[in-house]
Amino acid sequence: MLKLNLPPFDINVKKVNGRLSVFDPIRRKFVTLTPEEWVRQHFVNFLLTEKEYPQTLISNEIQIDLNGRKKRCDSVVYNRELAPVMIIEYKAPDVNISQTVFDQIVGYNIVLKVKYMIVSNGLNHYCCRMDYQKQTYEYLPEIPSYSNLLIKDQD
Repeated sequence: MLKLNLPPFDINVKKVNGRLSVFDPIRRKFVTLTPEEWVRQHFVNFLLTEKEYPQTLISNEIQIDLNGRKKRCDSVVYNRELAPVMIIEYKAPDVNISQTVFDQIVGYNIVLKVKYMIVSNGLNHYCCRMDYQKQTYEYLPEIPSYSNLLIKDQD
């Protein structure tokens, strides 16, 4: 798999039913290793090890109901009261981060109403913080640590 713009780590990959699979510590099972899953596993590891996000407050493949249609958020981060505070959308490294990708995550946010949204293809990462009072958003220069996420969440 492609080297990403994320810290390397000892990823657990094996063959399951003839296909490469990767162990997802969040879902506690092996899942098919796709380019998007490669990005997810590296990004989640980055959140856990570099940004000190609690593993128990991250969920992968969260189903939501968007205008009567079932959709899946790639990852959702929760605060200590189990309210969603961040949605993360992953794309394969060869997928450009476009307006269409942002539109996808904004659609999910109609349901979840989080303060932070991240889009990553493993090479480029974009994080924005919502300001619902002003009905604006701002792009952040870096991914916030979990403790900073919660401080800003109280604004």
